[in-house]
Amino acid sequence: MTKLKIGDLAPDFTSTNETGEKITLSTLRGSKVVLFFYPKDDSPSCTKEACSIRDNYSKFEKAGIKIFGVSPDTEKKHQKFIDKFEFQYSLLADPERDIIEKFGVWGEKKFMGKIITGVYRSTFIIDEKGFIQDIITKVKTSEHAQQILGVIEG
Repeated sequence: MTKLKIGDLAPDFTSTNETGEKITLSTLRGSKVVLFFYPKDDSPSCTKEACSIRDNYSKFEKAGIKIFGVSPDTEKKHQKFIDKFEFQYSLLADPERDIIEKFGVWGEKKFMGKIITGVYRSTFIIDEKGFIQDIITKVKTSEHAQQILGVIEG
């Protein structure tokens, strides 16, 4: 699990979104940023989580919060996922697991009674100065937007 803690400076990274646009975390300073890490596009639990955020997106937008999903999937796969479910936010491609490793959300976990290696479903809320405000590790996929908003709204 992640070694990062609340109050740490979030690790900087540059990645590409579904359209190939470069996104660098440090250039987003001045805005609150939510990074939600998930295992795989278009899987049942990941879809519930992403749709929860989609269905509450106007609340994030109104609060000026930038939201990015991060998974090991490619730009092309992300674009298909976005098109299928009409997400209003970007998904960052991390097939080399650079961001995933920097945030410490890769490792062994139990899935359906088996030990596998993969992404720990986790969300990092990063303040306007680039510091980690909160980390959600017990993600409730269908209610994830409410979990995030609960932290942000205090």
